[in-house]
Amino acid sequence: MHHGVALIAERQKSTCTNRPLSRLLSFCHCQRFWSMVAYSFVVLHQEKVVGIVTLGMAFMPPVAYKHHFALPEGFYVTRWQEHGRAENDFVRFDVKTVVRNIYIFFSRSEMPIADEDQEIMDLVEPSTPLPSWFTEKDLATYAALYEKSGFQIALQVPYRSSRLNLGSIEQVPIVKAPTMVIIGKEDYALKVPGVDEYIRSGEVKKYVPNLETIYVPNGYHFVHEQFPGHVNQLILTFLDHTKYA
Repeated sequence: MHHGVALIAERQKSTCTNRPLSRLLSFCHCQRFWSMVAYSFVVLHQEKVVGIVTLGMAFMPPVAYKHHFALPEGFYVTRWQEHGRAENDFVRFDVKTVVRNIYIFFSRSEMPIADEDQEIMDLVEPSTPLPSWFTEKDLATYAALYEKSGFQIALQVPYRSSRLNLGSIEQVPIVKAPTMVIIGKEDYALKVPGVDEYIRSGEVKKYVPNLETIYVPNGYHFVHEQFPGHVNQLILTFLDHTKYA
């Protein structure tokens, strides 16, 4: 359910010349909470990493969390963390409708928050059109894939997974590698309590000093699907500047 990009390149040395070389270690689809996988690897293996690109989520170790960062009860993340809650919600609809609804409410600037007597799927009216950049053909392709796989893995990782090892509240981990975070300027995630403040105030640079944050105008949660050419160019430019293209 989350798509995006995390890029990690690993330092190596030539056995013949002892000169630094680089190799692409992983280039995987990874956004939001999946970005914690990349950051966890970086914290544990700083010497192996030469650069990181993530979509929509800056590095936020436990030490950075504040009390007012708590998620609302009706927020989709909170609901989907509860075992059985999403399953009972989704089963009321066919797979194609579930995927349609997710793309619709993820393409809004308001946080997807359900009332106490609502479920997340109830946030979308049946007559609501798809985002202009997401076609019926796209929807059919995605729905066919989820027909085969189901939603369990997408719910387990990241929503129901155990917290990754990003340090304790006493530790202050530092991500030293050049890092770029690409965020849609209209992404509802910026309205999650504390997130926008954490990034714009520069507090994030306590933990990622070599950080560049790119806000994509008119971009929403799936900014990489909305503007694939632009996001790809940003990543290629980052690679070129770090000379690991």
